[in-house]
Amino acid sequence: MRNFDLSPLYRSAIGFDRLFNLIESGQNQGGGYPPYNVELVDENHYRIAIAVAGFAESELEITAQDNILLIKGAHINPPAERTYLYQGIAERNFERKFQLAEHIQIKSANLANGLLYIDLQRVVPESSKPRRIEII
Repeated sequence: MRNFDLSPLYRSAIGFDRLFNLIESGQNQGGGYPPYNVELVDENHYRIAIAVAGFAESELEITAQDNILLIKGAHINPPAERTYLYQGIAERNFERKFQLAEHIQIKSANLANGLLYIDLQRVVPESSKPRRIEII
């Protein structure tokens, strides 16, 4: 993975320190379990799909707080001890965090065929939308 130096951007961007810190911290995230996709459905709708094969609906927890979406998977009853010749399917517990932009709301979540789908929508309040100013 490449590392990018974002320090030159700090000189010309004011008020974006939080954004640059998020980008830099995102480069250093380790681990890719569980794998996931982030899909742009249309201009204001997104869908996150997370591969959670082996987890029951009761073993998954989704919480949202302060623009952070947190998905946890924890086995209630750990699987019995097995002797594997090859183990390619991870059965470990996980915690995956997503930083959400402002005005992103979680609309629904459903589990189908080993994938957890989380639908998101951008809802911009009228006061934040651009408006035309008449010249008088």
